[in-house]
Amino acid sequence: MSGQIQIYDTTLRDGTQGEGITFSVEDKLKITRRLDRMGFHYVEGGWPGSNPKDMEFFQRVRQEQYRNTCLCAFSSTRKAGRPAHEDRNLLAIAECGVRTAALFGKSWDFHVYRALGTTLEENLAMVRDSVAFLKGRGLEVIFDAEHFFDGYQANPQYAMAVVRAAEEAGADTIALCDTNGGTLPTELKEMVAYVRQALAVPLGIHAHNDSGLAVANSIMAVEAGCTQVQGTINGYGERCGNVDLCAVIPNLVFKKRLDCIPEQNLVYLTDLSRYVNELANMNPEVRQPFVGTSAFAHKGGIHVNALLKDSHTYEHLPPESVGNKRRVLVSELSGLSNLVYKYRELNLGLETDSAEYRRILNELKDLEHQGFQFEGAEGSFELLLRKAYNGYHKPFLLETMRILTELRDEGHVYTEAIIKLRVNDQVVHTAAEGNGPVNALDAALRKALEEFYPAIARMKLHDYKVRVLNEKSGTGAVVRVLIETGDGRKSWGTVGVSSNIIEASWQALADSFAYGILKMGENNGPNAKAP
Repeated sequence: MSGQIQIYDTTLRDGTQGEGITFSVEDKLKITRRLDRMGFHYVEGGWPGSNPKDMEFFQRVRQEQYRNTCLCAFSSTRKAGRPAHEDRNLLAIAECGVRTAALFGKSWDFHVYRALGTTLEENLAMVRDSVAFLKGRGLEVIFDAEHFFDGYQANPQYAMAVVRAAEEAGADTIALCDTNGGTLPTELKEMVAYVRQALAVPLGIHAHNDSGLAVANSIMAVEAGCTQVQGTINGYGERCGNVDLCAVIPNLVFKKRLDCIPEQNLVYLTDLSRYVNELANMNPEVRQPFVGTSAFAHKGGIHVNALLKDSHTYEHLPPESVGNKRRVLVSELSGLSNLVYKYRELNLGLETDSAEYRRILNELKDLEHQGFQFEGAEGSFELLLRKAYNGYHKPFLLETMRILTELRDEGHVYTEAIIKLRVNDQVVHTAAEGNGPVNALDAALRKALEEFYPAIARMKLHDYKVRVLNEKSGTGAVVRVLIETGDGRKSWGTVGVSSNIIEASWQALADSFAYGILKMGENNGPNAKAP
Protein backbone atom coordinates (compact mmCIF):
# COMPACT_ATOMS: atom_id res chain seq x y z
CA MET A 1 0.00 0.00 0.00
CA SER A 2 1.50 3.28 -1.11
CA GLY A 3 0.37 6.52 -2.68
CA GLN A 4 -2.98 8.21 -2.25
CA ILE A 5 -6.25 6.38 -1.69
CA GLN A 6 -8.92 8.16 -3.72
CA ILE A 7 -12.39 8.50 -2.22
CA TYR A 8 -15.19 8.22 -4.77
CA ASP A 9 -18.62 9.23 -3.47
CA THR A 10 -21.77 7.89 -5.15
CA THR A 11 -24.35 9.11 -2.60
CA LEU A 12 -26.12 11.17 -5.28
CA ARG A 13 -26.53 8.20 -7.62
CA ASP A 14 -26.14 4.78 -5.98
CA GLY A 15 -27.22 6.16 -2.61
CA THR A 16 -30.55 7.36 -4.00
CA GLN A 17 -31.39 3.78 -4.96
CA GLY A 18 -31.88 3.09 -1.26
CA GLU A 19 -35.40 2.81 0.09
CA GLY A 20 -36.76 6.21 1.15
CA ILE A 21 -33.77 8.18 -0.17
CA THR A 22 -34.33 11.05 -2.58
CA PHE A 23 -32.62 14.36 -3.25
CA SER A 24 -33.74 17.42 -5.16
CA VAL A 25 -31.37 19.05 -7.64
CA GLU A 26 -30.65 21.74 -5.06
CA ASP A 27 -29.90 19.06 -2.45
CA LYS A 28 -27.44 17.39 -4.81
CA LEU A 29 -25.64 20.67 -5.45
CA LYS A 30 -25.39 21.38 -1.71
CA ILE A 31 -23.99 17.92 -0.96
CA THR A 32 -21.46 18.19 -3.79
CA ARG A 33 -20.18 21.48 -2.35
CA ARG A 34 -19.80 19.94 1.10
CA LEU A 35 -17.95 16.92 -0.28
CA ASP A 36 -15.63 19.20 -2.22
CA ARG A 37 -14.82 21.18 0.94
CA MET A 38 -14.10 17.92 2.77
CA GLY A 39 -11.59 16.93 0.09
CA PHE A 40 -13.41 14.07 -1.67
CA HIS A 41 -11.63 13.18 -4.90
CA TYR A 42 -14.66 12.12 -6.98
CA VAL A 43 -18.39 12.79 -6.68
CA GLU A 44 -20.71 10.83 -8.94
CA GLY A 45 -23.57 13.18 -9.73
CA GLY A 46 -25.95 10.79 -11.45
CA TRP A 47 -26.93 9.25 -14.76
CA PRO A 48 -27.47 12.11 -17.24
CA GLY A 49 -29.25 9.95 -19.81
CA SER A 50 -31.75 8.38 -17.43
CA ASN A 51 -34.02 11.12 -16.00
CA PRO A 52 -34.75 14.88 -16.17
CA LYS A 53 -33.51 15.56 -12.61
CA ASP A 54 -30.01 14.30 -13.38
CA MET A 55 -30.00 16.16 -16.67
CA GLU A 56 -30.85 19.38 -14.84
CA PHE A 57 -28.18 18.70 -12.24
CA PHE A 58 -25.45 18.37 -14.87
CA GLN A 59 -26.66 21.53 -16.58
CA ARG A 60 -26.57 23.55 -13.36
CA VAL A 61 -23.31 22.10 -12.09
CA ARG A 62 -21.48 23.62 -15.05
CA GLN A 63 -21.72 26.93 -13.22
CA GLU A 64 -20.00 25.48 -10.14
CA GLN A 65 -16.30 25.54 -9.35
CA TYR A 66 -14.72 22.84 -7.21
CA ARG A 67 -11.26 22.91 -5.67
CA ASN A 68 -10.81 19.25 -4.76
CA THR A 69 -13.50 17.21 -6.49
CA CYS A 70 -13.82 15.77 -9.98
CA LEU A 71 -17.49 15.50 -10.92
CA CYS A 72 -18.37 12.19 -12.53
CA ALA A 73 -21.30 11.07 -14.69
CA PHE A 74 -22.52 7.46 -14.70
CA SER A 75 -23.81 5.19 -17.44
CA SER A 76 -23.86 1.64 -18.78
CA THR A 77 -21.95 0.22 -21.70
CA ARG A 78 -23.60 0.46 -25.11
CA LYS A 79 -26.63 -1.66 -25.92
CA ALA A 80 -26.04 -5.00 -27.60
CA GLY A 81 -25.99 -4.67 -31.37
CA ARG A 82 -25.80 -0.85 -31.34
CA PRO A 83 -22.66 1.20 -32.21
CA ALA A 84 -21.23 3.20 -29.31
CA HIS A 85 -21.47 6.49 -31.20
CA GLU A 86 -25.24 5.97 -31.55
CA ASP A 87 -25.91 4.93 -27.96
CA ARG A 88 -28.11 7.52 -26.22
CA ASN A 89 -26.59 7.00 -22.75
CA LEU A 90 -23.00 7.31 -23.94
CA LEU A 91 -23.85 10.43 -25.96
CA ALA A 92 -25.49 11.98 -22.89
CA ILE A 93 -22.29 11.49 -20.87
CA ALA A 94 -20.11 12.84 -23.66
CA GLU A 95 -22.27 15.97 -23.92
CA CYS A 96 -23.04 16.70 -20.24
CA GLY A 97 -19.84 18.64 -19.62
CA VAL A 98 -17.98 16.40 -17.13
CA ARG A 99 -14.36 15.34 -17.43
CA THR A 100 -14.84 11.91 -15.81
CA ALA A 101 -17.21 9.07 -16.70
CA ALA A 102 -18.08 5.97 -14.69
CA LEU A 103 -19.13 3.15 -16.98
CA PHE A 104 -20.48 -0.15 -15.71
CA GLY A 105 -20.45 -3.43 -17.57
CA LYS A 106 -21.22 -7.06 -16.80
CA SER A 107 -18.37 -9.29 -15.65
CA TRP A 108 -20.46 -12.30 -14.60
CA ASP A 109 -21.33 -14.67 -17.46
CA PHE A 110 -24.63 -15.50 -15.75
CA HIS A 111 -25.69 -11.86 -16.04
CA VAL A 112 -24.59 -11.64 -19.65
CA TYR A 113 -26.88 -14.52 -20.55
CA ARG A 114 -29.80 -13.82 -18.20
CA ALA A 115 -29.88 -10.02 -17.79
CA LEU A 116 -28.47 -8.80 -21.11
CA GLY A 117 -29.59 -11.74 -23.23
CA THR A 118 -26.50 -11.59 -25.40
CA THR A 119 -23.31 -13.54 -26.03
CA LEU A 120 -20.10 -13.42 -24.05
CA GLU A 121 -18.24 -12.13 -27.10
CA GLU A 122 -20.72 -9.30 -27.70
CA ASN A 123 -20.47 -8.24 -24.04
CA LEU A 124 -16.68 -7.96 -24.38
CA ALA A 125 -17.16 -5.84 -27.50
CA MET A 126 -19.66 -3.64 -25.63
CA VAL A 127 -17.05 -2.97 -22.93
CA ARG A 128 -14.25 -2.24 -25.42
CA ASP A 129 -16.36 -0.01 -27.67
CA SER A 130 -17.91 1.99 -24.83
CA VAL A 131 -14.64 2.70 -23.02
CA ALA A 132 -12.88 3.56 -26.29
CA PHE A 133 -15.70 5.88 -27.38
CA LEU A 134 -15.55 7.95 -24.16
CA LYS A 135 -11.75 7.97 -24.17
CA GLY A 136 -11.91 9.24 -27.74
CA ARG A 137 -14.04 12.15 -26.50
CA GLY A 138 -11.28 13.12 -24.05
CA LEU A 139 -12.86 11.78 -20.83
CA GLU A 140 -11.24 10.02 -17.91
CA VAL A 141 -13.02 6.64 -17.71
CA ILE A 142 -13.59 4.57 -14.58
CA PHE A 143 -14.90 1.12 -15.51
CA ASP A 144 -17.11 -0.52 -12.88
CA ALA A 145 -16.87 -4.29 -13.31
CA GLU A 146 -20.35 -5.16 -12.04
CA HIS A 147 -20.71 -8.44 -10.11
CA PHE A 148 -16.97 -9.02 -10.51
CA PHE A 149 -16.47 -11.24 -7.46
CA ASP A 150 -19.49 -13.43 -8.16
CA GLY A 151 -18.39 -13.60 -11.77
CA TYR A 152 -14.82 -14.49 -10.84
CA GLN A 153 -15.96 -17.34 -8.59
CA ALA A 154 -18.26 -18.68 -11.32
CA ASN A 155 -15.99 -18.21 -14.34
CA PRO A 156 -12.65 -16.60 -13.51
CA GLN A 157 -11.43 -16.66 -17.12
CA TYR A 158 -14.38 -14.65 -18.36
CA ALA A 159 -14.37 -12.15 -15.48
CA MET A 160 -10.71 -11.47 -16.18
CA ALA A 161 -11.42 -11.16 -19.90
CA VAL A 162 -13.91 -8.37 -19.14
CA VAL A 163 -11.51 -6.28 -17.05
CA ARG A 164 -8.72 -6.88 -19.56
CA ALA A 165 -11.00 -5.62 -22.32
CA ALA A 166 -11.61 -2.43 -20.32
CA GLU A 167 -7.89 -1.99 -19.71
CA GLU A 168 -7.00 -2.52 -23.37
CA ALA A 169 -9.63 0.04 -24.41
CA GLY A 170 -7.97 2.66 -22.22
CA ALA A 171 -9.85 2.66 -18.90
CA ASP A 172 -8.04 4.84 -16.35
CA THR A 173 -9.31 2.89 -13.32
CA ILE A 174 -11.15 -0.41 -12.98
CA ALA A 175 -13.44 -0.72 -9.96
CA LEU A 176 -14.18 -4.28 -8.86
CA CYS A 177 -17.79 -4.44 -7.66
CA ASP A 178 -19.25 -6.72 -5.01
CA THR A 179 -22.68 -5.82 -6.32
CA ASN A 180 -24.68 -8.40 -4.35
CA GLY A 181 -22.60 -7.83 -1.22
CA GLY A 182 -22.07 -11.51 -0.53
CA THR A 183 -18.30 -11.95 -0.73
CA LEU A 184 -16.28 -12.74 2.40
CA PRO A 185 -13.29 -10.50 3.17
CA THR A 186 -10.61 -13.19 2.94
CA GLU A 187 -11.93 -14.41 -0.41
CA LEU A 188 -12.26 -10.89 -1.74
CA LYS A 189 -8.70 -10.01 -0.75
CA GLU A 190 -7.32 -13.03 -2.62
CA MET A 191 -9.23 -12.12 -5.78
CA VAL A 192 -8.16 -8.47 -5.66
CA ALA A 193 -4.52 -9.52 -5.17
CA TYR A 194 -4.72 -11.75 -8.25
CA VAL A 195 -6.22 -8.96 -10.39
CA ARG A 196 -3.62 -6.52 -9.07
CA GLN A 197 -0.87 -8.82 -10.39
CA ALA A 198 -2.61 -9.39 -13.72
CA LEU A 199 -3.43 -5.77 -14.66
CA ALA A 200 -1.40 -2.58 -14.83
CA VAL A 201 -4.35 -0.17 -14.51
CA PRO A 202 -5.23 1.23 -11.02
CA LEU A 203 -7.98 -0.66 -9.19
CA GLY A 204 -10.95 0.49 -7.13
CA ILE A 205 -13.40 -1.31 -4.85
CA HIS A 206 -17.19 -0.88 -4.87
CA ALA A 207 -18.70 -2.88 -1.99
CA HIS A 208 -22.30 -3.41 -0.97
CA ASN A 209 -23.30 -4.31 2.58
CA ASP A 210 -25.73 -7.21 2.20
CA SER A 211 -23.58 -9.40 4.47
CA GLY A 212 -22.60 -6.58 6.82
CA LEU A 213 -19.03 -6.77 5.48
CA ALA A 214 -18.74 -3.77 3.17
CA VAL A 215 -16.32 -1.83 5.39
CA ALA A 216 -14.14 -4.89 6.00
CA ASN A 217 -14.18 -5.76 2.30
CA SER A 218 -13.18 -2.23 1.31
CA ILE A 219 -10.24 -2.19 3.71
CA MET A 220 -9.16 -5.67 2.59
CA ALA A 221 -9.29 -4.51 -1.02
CA VAL A 222 -7.05 -1.54 -0.19
CA GLU A 223 -4.61 -3.87 1.54
CA ALA A 224 -4.57 -6.02 -1.61
CA GLY A 225 -3.78 -3.06 -3.88
CA CYS A 226 -6.91 -1.01 -4.63
CA THR A 227 -6.25 2.72 -4.64
CA GLN A 228 -9.84 3.93 -4.98
CA VAL A 229 -12.77 3.29 -2.61
CA GLN A 230 -16.30 3.90 -3.86
CA GLY A 231 -19.14 4.32 -1.36
CA THR A 232 -21.81 6.59 0.05
CA ILE A 233 -22.31 8.88 3.04
CA ASN A 234 -24.08 6.97 5.84
CA GLY A 235 -24.05 3.80 3.73
CA TYR A 236 -27.11 4.75 1.69
CA GLY A 237 -27.88 2.41 -1.17
CA GLU A 238 -30.06 -0.35 -2.52
CA ARG A 239 -31.12 -3.20 -0.21
CA CYS A 240 -28.70 -3.08 2.75
CA GLY A 241 -26.80 -0.17 1.26
CA ASN A 242 -23.32 0.60 -0.03
CA VAL A 243 -20.21 0.82 2.09
CA ASP A 244 -20.42 3.70 4.55
CA LEU A 245 -17.67 6.19 3.77
CA CYS A 246 -18.13 7.68 7.25
CA ALA A 247 -16.65 4.43 8.57
CA VAL A 248 -14.16 3.64 5.79
CA ILE A 249 -12.43 7.02 5.71
CA PRO A 250 -11.45 7.25 9.41
CA ASN A 251 -10.28 3.65 9.33
CA LEU A 252 -8.02 4.40 6.38
CA VAL A 253 -6.73 7.67 7.86
CA PHE A 254 -6.38 6.85 11.55
CA LYS A 255 -5.89 3.07 11.57
CA LYS A 256 -4.05 2.44 8.30
CA ARG A 257 -2.32 5.87 8.29
CA LEU A 258 -2.94 6.24 4.55
CA ASP A 259 -3.03 9.42 2.50
CA CYS A 260 -6.75 9.89 1.91
CA ILE A 261 -9.08 12.72 2.95
CA PRO A 262 -6.91 15.28 4.82
CA GLU A 263 -6.84 14.31 8.49
CA GLN A 264 -7.65 17.83 9.64
CA ASN A 265 -10.87 17.74 7.60
CA LEU A 266 -12.24 14.72 9.48
CA VAL A 267 -13.28 16.97 12.36
CA TYR A 268 -16.23 17.82 10.05
CA LEU A 269 -17.16 14.19 9.34
CA THR A 270 -19.96 13.96 11.91
CA ASP A 271 -21.44 17.24 10.67
CA LEU A 272 -21.31 15.91 7.10
CA SER A 273 -23.12 12.72 8.10
CA ARG A 274 -25.89 14.63 9.84
CA TYR A 275 -26.14 17.20 7.06
CA VAL A 276 -26.75 14.49 4.46
CA ASN A 277 -29.24 12.77 6.78
CA GLU A 278 -31.10 16.06 7.12
CA LEU A 279 -31.31 16.64 3.35
CA ALA A 280 -32.42 13.04 2.84
CA ASN A 281 -35.04 13.46 5.61
CA MET A 282 -33.66 10.34 7.31
CA ASN A 283 -33.28 9.74 11.03
CA PRO A 284 -29.60 9.34 11.98
CA GLU A 285 -28.49 5.86 13.00
CA VAL A 286 -27.42 6.40 16.62
CA ARG A 287 -25.08 3.38 16.62
CA GLN A 288 -23.35 4.32 13.38
CA PRO A 289 -19.59 3.90 13.93
CA PHE A 290 -17.55 7.08 14.38
CA VAL A 291 -20.40 9.57 13.74
CA GLY A 292 -23.42 8.17 15.59
CA THR A 293 -24.56 9.77 18.85
CA SER A 294 -23.93 6.45 20.63
CA ALA A 295 -20.51 5.89 19.08
CA PHE A 296 -18.80 7.39 22.14
CA ALA A 297 -21.59 6.94 24.71
CA HIS A 298 -20.71 5.27 28.02
CA LYS A 299 -23.19 3.85 30.50
CA GLY A 300 -21.56 1.27 32.79
CA GLY A 301 -20.14 2.69 36.00
CA ILE A 302 -16.89 0.71 35.71
CA HIS A 303 -16.36 2.08 32.20
CA VAL A 304 -16.93 5.67 33.29
CA ASN A 305 -14.64 5.25 36.29
CA ALA A 306 -11.88 4.21 33.90
CA LEU A 307 -12.68 7.05 31.49
CA LEU A 308 -12.14 9.58 34.26
CA LYS A 309 -8.59 8.25 34.53
CA ASP A 310 -7.85 7.91 30.82
CA SER A 311 -10.27 8.09 27.86
CA HIS A 312 -8.24 5.49 25.96
CA THR A 313 -9.52 2.82 28.35
CA TYR A 314 -12.84 2.57 26.49
CA GLU A 315 -12.42 4.62 23.29
CA HIS A 316 -10.52 3.50 20.20
CA LEU A 317 -9.87 7.11 19.16
CA PRO A 318 -10.75 10.60 20.44
CA PRO A 319 -14.33 11.49 19.42
CA GLU A 320 -13.22 15.02 18.54
CA SER A 321 -11.03 13.67 15.74
CA VAL A 322 -14.18 12.87 13.73
CA GLY A 323 -16.22 15.81 15.03
CA ASN A 324 -18.20 13.72 17.51
CA LYS A 325 -18.35 14.03 21.29
CA ARG A 326 -18.23 11.80 24.32
CA ARG A 327 -21.49 11.16 26.18
CA VAL A 328 -21.84 9.67 29.64
CA LEU A 329 -25.26 8.18 30.31
CA VAL A 330 -26.93 7.73 33.65
CA SER A 331 -29.25 4.81 34.38
CA GLU A 332 -29.78 1.95 36.81
CA LEU A 333 -26.40 0.60 35.62
CA SER A 334 -24.58 3.78 36.64
CA GLY A 335 -22.06 4.20 39.41
CA LEU A 336 -20.85 7.25 41.28
CA SER A 337 -18.30 7.86 38.50
CA ASN A 338 -21.13 8.65 36.07
CA LEU A 339 -22.36 11.47 38.29
CA VAL A 340 -18.85 12.77 38.90
CA TYR A 341 -18.29 12.87 35.15
CA LYS A 342 -21.60 14.65 34.48
CA TYR A 343 -20.93 17.29 37.14
CA ARG A 344 -17.53 17.97 35.62
CA GLU A 345 -19.00 18.04 32.10
CA LEU A 346 -21.71 20.51 33.16
CA ASN A 347 -19.25 22.57 35.21
CA LEU A 348 -21.53 22.46 38.23
CA GLY A 349 -18.74 22.30 40.79
CA LEU A 350 -17.28 19.01 41.96
CA GLU A 351 -17.73 18.10 45.62
CA THR A 352 -16.20 15.20 47.49
CA ASP A 353 -19.34 14.36 49.46
CA SER A 354 -19.85 10.77 48.32
CA ALA A 355 -22.92 10.41 50.54
CA GLU A 356 -24.61 13.20 48.57
CA TYR A 357 -23.59 11.58 45.28
CA ARG A 358 -25.03 8.27 46.44
CA ARG A 359 -28.30 9.95 47.45
CA ILE A 360 -28.67 11.51 43.99
CA LEU A 361 -27.70 8.25 42.29
CA ASN A 362 -30.27 6.29 44.28
CA GLU A 363 -32.90 8.87 43.37
CA LEU A 364 -32.04 8.49 39.68
CA LYS A 365 -32.23 4.71 39.88
CA ASP A 366 -35.58 4.92 41.65
CA LEU A 367 -36.92 7.23 38.92
CA GLU A 368 -35.75 4.81 36.22
CA HIS A 369 -37.48 2.00 38.09
CA GLN A 370 -40.69 4.05 37.89
CA GLY A 371 -40.25 4.32 34.12
CA PHE A 372 -38.17 7.46 33.59
CA GLN A 373 -35.44 7.11 30.99
CA PHE A 374 -32.73 9.74 30.91
CA GLU A 375 -30.55 8.40 28.09
CA GLY A 376 -32.64 10.25 25.51
CA ALA A 377 -33.68 13.05 27.85
CA GLU A 378 -30.53 14.99 28.64
CA GLY A 379 -32.60 18.12 29.31
CA SER A 380 -34.59 16.52 32.13
CA PHE A 381 -31.45 14.90 33.49
CA GLU A 382 -29.47 18.13 33.72
CA LEU A 383 -32.41 19.89 35.38
CA LEU A 384 -32.61 17.06 37.91
CA LEU A 385 -28.91 17.41 38.75
CA ARG A 386 -29.19 21.18 39.11
CA LYS A 387 -32.27 20.94 41.33
CA ALA A 388 -30.57 18.38 43.55
CA TYR A 389 -27.15 19.92 43.95
CA ASN A 390 -26.63 23.38 42.56
CA GLY A 391 -29.30 25.70 43.91
CA TYR A 392 -31.28 25.71 40.66
CA HIS A 393 -34.50 27.76 40.60
CA LYS A 394 -37.24 26.98 38.13
CA PRO A 395 -38.02 29.80 35.68
CA PHE A 396 -41.75 29.22 36.23
CA LEU A 397 -44.07 27.27 38.54
CA LEU A 398 -47.42 25.73 37.65
CA GLU A 399 -50.30 26.67 39.90
CA THR A 400 -53.25 25.19 37.99
CA MET A 401 -53.94 23.64 34.62
CA ARG A 402 -57.17 22.60 32.91
CA ILE A 403 -57.71 20.85 29.57
CA LEU A 404 -61.09 21.10 27.84
CA THR A 405 -61.83 18.79 24.92
CA GLU A 406 -65.05 18.78 22.96
CA LEU A 407 -66.10 16.57 20.08
CA ARG A 408 -68.29 18.63 17.76
CA ASP A 409 -70.33 18.01 14.63
CA GLU A 410 -68.72 16.14 11.74
CA GLY A 411 -66.00 14.75 14.01
CA HIS A 412 -64.23 18.05 14.69
CA VAL A 413 -62.34 18.06 17.99
CA TYR A 414 -61.91 21.30 19.94
CA THR A 415 -59.22 21.46 22.65
CA GLU A 416 -58.36 24.35 24.97
CA ALA A 417 -55.64 24.52 27.63
CA ILE A 418 -56.04 26.98 30.53
CA ILE A 419 -52.98 27.47 32.75
CA LYS A 420 -51.98 29.65 35.67
CA LEU A 421 -48.23 30.11 36.20
CA ARG A 422 -46.07 31.98 38.67
CA VAL A 423 -43.04 33.68 37.12
CA ASN A 424 -40.82 35.55 39.59
CA ASP A 425 -43.74 36.25 41.95
CA GLN A 426 -45.93 37.39 39.09
CA VAL A 427 -49.04 35.33 38.29
CA VAL A 428 -49.88 34.74 34.63
CA HIS A 429 -53.26 33.30 33.67
CA THR A 430 -53.80 32.41 30.01
CA ALA A 431 -55.49 30.01 27.61
CA ALA A 432 -54.87 28.71 24.11
CA GLU A 433 -56.46 26.38 21.61
CA GLY A 434 -54.82 23.50 19.80
CA ASN A 435 -55.49 20.43 17.67
CA GLY A 436 -54.96 18.24 20.72
CA PRO A 437 -54.13 18.49 24.44
CA VAL A 438 -50.34 18.65 23.99
CA ASN A 439 -50.53 21.18 21.17
CA ALA A 440 -52.89 23.33 23.25
CA LEU A 441 -50.58 23.09 26.29
CA ASP A 442 -47.60 24.05 24.15
CA ALA A 443 -49.44 27.08 22.79
CA ALA A 444 -50.65 28.19 26.23
CA LEU A 445 -47.20 27.83 27.77
CA ARG A 446 -45.64 29.90 25.00
CA LYS A 447 -48.30 32.56 25.34
CA ALA A 448 -47.65 32.82 29.07
CA LEU A 449 -43.85 32.85 28.94
CA GLU A 450 -42.78 34.72 25.80
CA GLU A 451 -43.27 38.09 27.53
CA PHE A 452 -40.67 37.07 30.13
CA TYR A 453 -38.39 34.96 27.92
CA PRO A 454 -38.62 36.20 24.31
CA ALA A 455 -36.16 33.62 22.96
CA ILE A 456 -38.85 30.97 23.49
CA ALA A 457 -40.11 32.03 20.07
CA ARG A 458 -37.12 30.17 18.57
CA MET A 459 -37.99 26.91 20.31
CA LYS A 460 -39.90 24.34 18.29
CA LEU A 461 -41.24 20.93 19.30
CA HIS A 462 -39.57 18.45 16.92
CA ASP A 463 -40.85 15.10 18.16
CA TYR A 464 -43.36 13.65 20.61
CA LYS A 465 -43.35 9.95 21.53
CA VAL A 466 -45.52 7.97 23.93
CA ARG A 467 -44.65 4.49 25.16
CA VAL A 468 -46.90 2.30 27.30
CA LEU A 469 -44.76 0.76 30.06
CA ASN A 470 -47.10 -1.88 31.50
CA GLU A 471 -49.42 -2.98 28.70
CA LYS A 472 -51.36 -5.45 30.85
CA SER A 473 -52.86 -2.55 32.82
CA GLY A 474 -54.85 -1.47 29.77
CA THR A 475 -56.07 2.11 29.79
CA GLY A 476 -54.69 2.56 33.31
CA ALA A 477 -51.14 1.81 32.23
CA VAL A 478 -48.20 4.01 33.06
CA VAL A 479 -46.87 5.86 30.01
CA ARG A 480 -43.57 7.52 29.25
CA VAL A 481 -43.55 10.66 27.10
CA LEU A 482 -40.37 11.74 25.33
CA ILE A 483 -40.24 15.18 23.73
CA GLU A 484 -37.51 16.56 21.49
CA THR A 485 -37.24 20.33 21.19
CA GLY A 486 -34.84 22.52 19.21
CA ASP A 487 -33.95 26.19 18.81
CA GLY A 488 -32.40 26.03 15.33
CA ARG A 489 -28.91 25.44 16.70
CA LYS A 490 -29.24 22.40 18.95
CA SER A 491 -31.94 20.02 20.15
CA TRP A 492 -32.62 18.40 23.51
CA GLY A 493 -34.82 15.67 24.93
CA THR A 494 -37.05 15.69 28.01
CA VAL A 495 -39.16 12.99 29.68
CA GLY A 496 -42.31 12.59 31.74
CA VAL A 497 -43.88 9.48 33.32
CA SER A 498 -47.37 9.02 34.75
CA SER A 499 -50.48 6.87 34.52
CA ASN A 500 -52.12 10.05 33.18
CA ILE A 501 -50.86 10.89 29.71
CA ILE A 502 -51.62 14.60 30.18
CA GLU A 503 -49.51 14.75 33.34
CA ALA A 504 -46.64 12.88 31.67
CA SER A 505 -46.86 15.22 28.69
CA TRP A 506 -46.82 18.28 30.95
CA GLN A 507 -43.72 17.03 32.79
CA ALA A 508 -41.82 16.58 29.54
CA LEU A 509 -43.12 19.81 28.00
CA ALA A 510 -42.38 21.94 31.08
CA ASP A 511 -38.86 20.49 31.26
CA SER A 512 -38.30 21.26 27.59
CA PHE A 513 -39.14 24.94 28.14
CA ALA A 514 -37.18 25.18 31.39
CA TYR A 515 -34.10 23.61 29.82
CA GLY A 516 -34.35 25.84 26.77
CA ILE A 517 -34.57 28.92 28.97
CA LEU A 518 -31.58 27.71 30.98
CA LYS A 519 -29.43 27.22 27.91
CA MET A 520 -30.45 30.54 26.42
CA GLY A 521 -29.31 32.27 29.60
CA GLU A 522 -32.73 33.76 30.25
CA ASN A 523 -33.52 32.26 33.64
CA ASN A 524 -31.88 35.09 35.57
CA GLY A 525 -34.94 37.29 35.58
CA PRO A 526 -38.03 38.37 33.67
CA ASN A 527 -38.08 40.47 30.53
CA ALA A 528 -34.65 39.24 29.40
CA LYS A 529 -33.98 40.02 25.77
CA ALA A 530 -33.34 37.36 23.20
CA PRO A 531 -29.69 37.09 22.25
